[in-house]
Amino acid sequence: TKTINKGDIISIIGPSGSGKSTFLRCLNLLEMPTSGSVTFEGVDMTDPKTDINLMRQEMGMVFQHFNLFPHKTILENITLAPQKLRKIPKQQAVENALDLLASVGLADKADAYPSQLSGGQKQRVAIAGVMAMQPECIVLDEPTAMLDPNGRKEVLRAVRKLNEEKGVTVILITHYMEEVVFADRVFVMDSGKLVMQGTPREIFSEVEKLKELRLDVPQVTLLAYELRKSGVDLPEGILTIEELVNALCH
Repeated sequence: TKTINKGDIISIIGPSGSGKSTFLRCLNLLEMPTSGSVTFEGVDMTDPKTDINLMRQEMGMVFQHFNLFPHKTILENITLAPQKLRKIPKQQAVENALDLLASVGLADKADAYPSQLSGGQKQRVAIAGVMAMQPECIVLDEPTAMLDPNGRKEVLRAVRKLNEEKGVTVILITHYMEEVVFADRVFVMDSGKLVMQGTPREIFSEVEKLKELRLDVPQVTLLAYELRKSGVDLPEGILTIEELVNALCH
């Protein structure tokens, strides 16, 4: 049994075909698990009696593609589902949406249309749209895969801010190792199985094992690893440039 605690940021990594996306889709039964069960907020998601559509409202999903209505403004995109599904009054839905847009750094884009936004901005709107449904958990399947480096930073910053401000639980699949550094815990998958788990520092201390799994490590971690192999006295699992600089200066 594996437990994800409320308010955690969990990052899931693994080589292509390792089962990451399938696992994510099993969480809210977009795919039916062939065995085992998924318990969310005390409810067995796999129980036939469970109102799965109701439970899905508590577990928002964000994919690689933005899925915004091109003919509606950003504000309209974000307020539509809360009004229709959550039955939130329009004024409250608008207030919530404006608050979320501010949280993801897009307060000035409420009246814009999706075609006027960059890829990173659209993905942040998509995340705000999911958050407008007031879920307990947000699940992100490689949300930055189609974005440039700046777009990736924007989206990750927005996710972390929502985690800090709203206390939302985050489950993130990514293949950009720099995004994994900020997780509370990391799950490593291979061939449909969980093969490693731990904090980012614990996981990225296992450079050779990650290489065997055909996975990258953050560039600064790899540099520190190579320096250690060359005889430089450095701690294992360095994750940021600041840590490396401080260790070298020390």
